[in-house]
Amino acid sequence: MASVEMKDQAGQAAGTVELADAVYGIEPNLAVVHSVVTNYLASLRQGTHAVKGRSDVSGGGRKPWRQKGTGRARQGSTRSAQWRGGGVVFGPVPRSHARRSNKKEVKLAMRSVLSGKLADGELVLVDKIELDAPKTKDAKKILEALGADGKRVTLVVPRESDVVELSFRNIPGVRVIEDAQANAHNLVDNACLILTEAVAKNFGEVLA
Repeated sequence: MASVEMKDQAGQAAGTVELADAVYGIEPNLAVVHSVVTNYLASLRQGTHAVKGRSDVSGGGRKPWRQKGTGRARQGSTRSAQWRGGGVVFGPVPRSHARRSNKKEVKLAMRSVLSGKLADGELVLVDKIELDAPKTKDAKKILEALGADGKRVTLVVPRESDVVELSFRNIPGVRVIEDAQANAHNLVDNACLILTEAVAKNFGEVLA
């Protein structure tokens, strides 16, 4: 277990928290992180791209000219690919781009991201974030106190933090996610990762 400094939402020292070395202290496996993130992004693609082949475009029912004797190349249809308005050869068709990562790879990628963020000084631990009412102004003050103002921030909160989510989500560059929604992509795609103490310990238990 490693002792990591923790702050309160006012930016003041709030003691230390013990984090599991198996989650926050490993050597990041960048190859697995890359594989899991690219697989995740590929799975988000809708795959609705499509073009028309020669059987889909209109016209071309008659042979343009006779087979022999004209001096020109033989043609069977004006809807062939070489003709203007013809069909497309080997164009994209609707399909799924989904690629699967197994559970061990997904967990290793998340452990690698958390360990890398902590080693690079991009992980900020907060004892808790509490707001009386949804206020973006108060949320910006918290980011300033934590030294994250103006950065691309991912804030991971417990599931019941609706007021916190409503306060932070209108700030440009700030993404608020629940701990159950966390994955390697949204943990790594930021310049500052903010975790509450409860979330950090939960990751330590789930990902170990």
